[in-house]
Amino acid sequence: MALTPGSKLGPYEIVSPVGAGGMGEVYRAKDTRLDREVAIKVLPSALASDPDLRARLEREARAISALNHPNICTLYDVGQHDGTDYLVMELLEGESLAERLHKGALPVEQVLAYGQQIADALEKAHRSGIIHRDLKPGNIVLTKGGAKLLDFGLAKPRAAAAGAAFSGAITKTTPISPITQQGTVVGTFQYMSPEQVEGQEADARSDIFAFGAVLYEMTTGKRAFEGKSQLSVASAILEKDPEPISKLQPMTPPALEHVVVTCLAKDPEDRFQTAHDVKLQLKWIAVGGSTAVGMPALKATHRKLRERLLWAGLAAALALAAGMAWLVPWSPPAPRRLEASLLAPEKRSFSAFDFALSPDGNKLAFVTIAEGSRPQLWVRGLDSNAAQPIADTDGASFPFWSADSRSIGFFAVGKLKRVEATGGPVQTLADASEGRGGTWNPEGVILFTPTTGDAIYRIPATGGPVTQLTHLDGKSQTSHRWPWFLPDGKHFLLLVRGGTNAAAAGKSKDSQSGIFIGALDSGEITQVAQGDRRPMYAAGYILYPHDNYLEAQAFDARERKVLGNPTPVVERLLTDDRWTASYSVSQDGKLAYLSGLAQTTDLRWRARDGKSSPLAIQGSASVMRLAPDGTRAAASMSEAGAALDIWMLDLKRNLRTRFTFAPGDDDDPVWSADGKTIYFDSSRSGSYNLYRKAADGSGTEELLLDNSNVKYPTSVSSDGRYLAYDTMDPSNKNQYDVMVLPLFGDKKPIPVASSGFSERLGVFSPDGKWMAYISNESGRTEVYVTSFPPTGAKFQISTGGGNSPKWRGDGKELFYYADDGHVVGVALTASGNTLQVGAATPLFAAPTTNVLYAFDVTRDGQHFLVLERPELGTNSLTLVVNWMTSLRK
Repeated sequence: MALTPGSKLGPYEIVSPVGAGGMGEVYRAKDTRLDREVAIKVLPSALASDPDLRARLEREARAISALNHPNICTLYDVGQHDGTDYLVMELLEGESLAERLHKGALPVEQVLAYGQQIADALEKAHRSGIIHRDLKPGNIVLTKGGAKLLDFGLAKPRAAAAGAAFSGAITKTTPISPITQQGTVVGTFQYMSPEQVEGQEADARSDIFAFGAVLYEMTTGKRAFEGKSQLSVASAILEKDPEPISKLQPMTPPALEHVVVTCLAKDPEDRFQTAHDVKLQLKWIAVGGSTAVGMPALKATHRKLRERLLWAGLAAALALAAGMAWLVPWSPPAPRRLEASLLAPEKRSFSAFDFALSPDGNKLAFVTIAEGSRPQLWVRGLDSNAAQPIADTDGASFPFWSADSRSIGFFAVGKLKRVEATGGPVQTLADASEGRGGTWNPEGVILFTPTTGDAIYRIPATGGPVTQLTHLDGKSQTSHRWPWFLPDGKHFLLLVRGGTNAAAAGKSKDSQSGIFIGALDSGEITQVAQGDRRPMYAAGYILYPHDNYLEAQAFDARERKVLGNPTPVVERLLTDDRWTASYSVSQDGKLAYLSGLAQTTDLRWRARDGKSSPLAIQGSASVMRLAPDGTRAAASMSEAGAALDIWMLDLKRNLRTRFTFAPGDDDDPVWSADGKTIYFDSSRSGSYNLYRKAADGSGTEELLLDNSNVKYPTSVSSDGRYLAYDTMDPSNKNQYDVMVLPLFGDKKPIPVASSGFSERLGVFSPDGKWMAYISNESGRTEVYVTSFPPTGAKFQISTGGGNSPKWRGDGKELFYYADDGHVVGVALTASGNTLQVGAATPLFAAPTTNVLYAFDVTRDGQHFLVLERPELGTNSLTLVVNWMTSLRK
């Protein structure tokens, strides 16, 4: 019968058709008793009267009902309504493996993960006495929870003496040929075992052959056996071997190819004898065993002799390991740790902290720097020296890969962006003024940290609403950053930065710093390790920098707990003050890294023409502001991994002294116009609240504003009556408003820029009649000026992206940091409530990672104190294969 929306089968109301095949129709339906959505399977109306097909539907029901397994589609109910037999099953949200394979081969880590799940499901079926007999990509659904095996319509019991309901004539006629009428041979031709093609009895090893064909197609994107007709396909299954995987996908671990070849043996006696054996092999490869049997040789070109020789040696060693693996498949030789150099493109250098290996280990995304040009994203294959720049990625930093190794996320000019690894249009996804890491799961969810003092957010990889996922504890946690998805795509690692010394994380019960685990379905996080820099996961280990070592610790990803003690993998790993480090890992046992001393941010004087001179003051600042007389600066600085404090910098004598001492972060110092008072924010009591203190350090610190909103001071009016600050309601994260706090009277805050967009960095003009600020109302962050007190007058200053606005002392020029990396000056002429805006004049380029607080300027507008990050470049990265070897000794 044809089922239309609204019709009912017993208590089940049809919602819509899902799909149909020759042997069944599937509908989405609603269980009106339990108020849940289900899948209903019925025979096509033309076949509903066929007793053999009705018996087949009954067989499927009996088969599924005997199987309770997370990777097998669950049967809820069976029934009959007005002569229609139906099955009620779990409604699976996802795509079939067949649909996924239309896009090409899967990454190796997905082949291994899904392969283990399918093998586990087959093991359950076989142990329950059920042979599937029609295993193929169309009968496997990829859901958020993993692979699901379905369609047991051709299943049969292993025992010959099965009940009558199962005997039901598995074949309708005597088998004489694999290409005669329907029913003579059951199954789908491309995935049949030789014994099925010949019409012989199928057993568990027949399912293993089909599983091998599925694994082959997942790995290569091509069917193992092809032909123009069923006869030619049958002939290929009986007589030919599929094209070697190593020829189609050279980076496939030989151990995986060995598993597939063994599954596809023509003689059932030469195959793996149980699905359990296959599962164990795939699990061994997934946790790092693949490295024990080598990896394909990496090709070298004529570009540079040094790299050719290094890769040639590496390839020879790997080829030897691969050959030994084929000779002794069950006792692989001990893997060797091998190293080579990856060289940067001609006349360019690698940006030291901005590179990422793809999850499948085949490619490297990296940012290059060169004299006279902006940082740019590039991609190269590890089997080639050829590298390609990606257009429209100027200013890129911190690239990260999609789970399928096809797309790249990155941060640039205050935004989170994505682009295909082969190039093409760049898509802007979200605001991220100071992006601190991203990660991308197989279901198309991106996690990222948009600013330095923020939590983890999620966004669809195709774009859409930004949702806060984790929450700072409101006490001593000051940042959640550097998320990294675990293999299940639901849990992730992150670095929590707290108000205690991060290097001592975990050593004190009061510590809030370290490596934590979070989950997509919960805002809760749990600490698992003591690291103080960006964490990653690969091959059964979590890796994290600690005291300038890169350490690895065995990790049970299913139970989400560490095992044993951490072991150093790399010494003297290059780190910097953004709590990251110069390394990346793939899931197939590769590690890329750079050694060196820790990098910090420079404070540098620059003249209007760009001529510069560094300050000889030790320490790394995150926010800095000049005193009115230009002889001092107040800066937010972190000492030895501790929380932020305010420090006073004597710019004449190159000395610094600590100004605040409270627990938690003290940040964002602002000078009063007379230079006698410092306003700042502090997390010492929970949320970031506003304080002030005498600039000479005397007296006590006065709390000015205490509420649950985040608050960052940005400017004080010249008459000392108003304090401008950024504020953000925790319930509406990543959207700021500009407010002004009167420092007299009832002290009721006044909104200045609060339009529903994100507005920040309000700065009073010297005469107090205007306020410059930034807003993303146009779709990108630009600089605006509005009247104060607010009258509605508003003028746009920048047109190509702008941040960090600052006034000249006479109010006739406004400076800002442009998206192209230049400090820009704009002449302004005020007349009543009108502002005449002059042309924008680029002054000099100043590389910085903190575009919100890039610079400050002296009152005469002639000298700029710039918060610069040296563009540390290197001509080569170290690539390690089998980095896990030393951990197993």
